[in-house]
Amino acid sequence: MAVVEEEMREEPSRLQVTRRVTLVGAFVNACLALAQVVGGVFTHSQALIADGVHTLSDLASDFIVLLAAHEAHRDADEEHPYGHGRIETLATGLLGIGLIIVGAGIGWDAANRLLNPERLLNPTPLALFFAALAVLSKEGLYQYTRRVARKIRSTMLEANAWHHRSDAISSLLVIAGIGLSLMGFEGFDAWAAIGVALFIIYLGGRLLWQSGQELIDASLDDEVLKRTEEVIQSVDGVVSMHLLRTRKSGGNAFADVHIQVPSRISVSEGHQIAEAVRKAIVGKIDEITDVTIHTDPEDDAVAKPNDHLPLRDEVVGQLRRKWLALPLYDDIANINLHYLDGRIDVDVYLPLKWAENPGGVLDEMKRLGESVVHVDRVRVFFEQE
Repeated sequence: MAVVEEEMREEPSRLQVTRRVTLVGAFVNACLALAQVVGGVFTHSQALIADGVHTLSDLASDFIVLLAAHEAHRDADEEHPYGHGRIETLATGLLGIGLIIVGAGIGWDAANRLLNPERLLNPTPLALFFAALAVLSKEGLYQYTRRVARKIRSTMLEANAWHHRSDAISSLLVIAGIGLSLMGFEGFDAWAAIGVALFIIYLGGRLLWQSGQELIDASLDDEVLKRTEEVIQSVDGVVSMHLLRTRKSGGNAFADVHIQVPSRISVSEGHQIAEAVRKAIVGKIDEITDVTIHTDPEDDAVAKPNDHLPLRDEVVGQLRRKWLALPLYDDIANINLHYLDGRIDVDVYLPLKWAENPGGVLDEMKRLGESVVHVDRVRVFFEQE
């Protein structure tokens, strides 16, 4: 209960951080886009106008992020038992698609101007000021947003950070294109706009690929898997592990794993070891937020399968029918079954008075028990009355 309450306290904090970072970015984007577009018009720079349109796409993405962040932090419900984290993934994909569309539009317009030289623009020196302002503003936003995104493990915020970085780099291309145009190389402003467009398309494709990988449950990277394996193996009681699988969902990552524990320990001890593994992974691997653990009494990758074996009621019923005529029948205190390597081992608990094996009754009990189909051996233990 304490863990759940702590997570509920953390979730609003994560949402508030996302909102704050996104609102800062939206404000800067709005001011900068206005300055770039107006500046591009007055300084006759097509590249600067294209860069302003790119900044406007960031402003639109900021609103998508705000909406998605609000929806993604809704509590799990009956229809969405794993929560709503994939909304962040979907939003990241939409940002990627938006970048591709914007980049294609900018590139198309610039190419048309190059094919029609009379439409080319000749920028003025003041255009360099607006381009430099964009570089400084967008790089600052990138550093700020990405730092927070890594801290709260938000792929959506990181996608938005790359939106800011794309503007910063594209503005460098704008500076180069404007500078060359001012030096007398006609058309370089339009070429810079095409460079911006190609870069935008590349970033959009990258984000779309990342979100697609997440939607098809791609695994976390090898370094995280290696650290997770080391944590599991370090827990006392774990004999071995296999079938470690991971997947991402928005800012969260989930794992499931099979662990092998000693074959004859109690169910409760096996559960305790599994719970210790879960706590160790969540506590030491920042990328993973929840773990499902399957506990095995043997290495099921090597051992014979047990799925054909009958369950307890059937096995114990057969054993008791075999032992019904034995004088110790009414003193049988408990029967434990161990399903191992395709067979069943039986542990029988009797009062201490039968330890002397009068008349070979224990030998007969073992012989009859081991004649039951699927039973491999019968072991007898004695308890103080």
